[in-house]
Amino acid sequence: KNLGVRPGEALAVNFAFVLHHMSDESVSTENHRDRLLRMVKSLSPKVVTLVEQESNTNTAAFFPRFKETMDYYDAMFESIDVTLPRNHKQRINVEQHCLARDVVNIIACEGADRVERHELLGKWRSRFGMAGFTPYPLSPLV
Repeated sequence: KNLGVRPGEALAVNFAFVLHHMSDESVSTENHRDRLLRMVKSLSPKVVTLVEQESNTNTAAFFPRFKETMDYYDAMFESIDVTLPRNHKQRINVEQHCLARDVVNIIACEGADRVERHELLGKWRSRFGMAGFTPYPLSPLV
């Protein structure tokens, strides 16, 4: 309720790998994902950023979700394969405790138990638009 923003200060909101863990209309009539976006919009932030995976795993049908998950995470594992040796401690940690857990959750879980719900950019744009946000391109200097 009180973010401690003083008059004249700008509010910036960074949604980095957070929103895909929130339930939406596919899980419950209480669409927490869109409700949070509307609440943030009501705070009149100067800038809002979104960092999410570009993958469509928020679908109810098992086979398309399975295929999308395999394609996406195959690319992730391939990129790790060319950067770190197979016995590297950090690689093993990421593969076992992050990526494998995500894959299992997306494929094996349904309803509220599935917490990994990635969406494509177009869907995120639609959600942000419905919440009242206007997209702006990044500066060419970025």
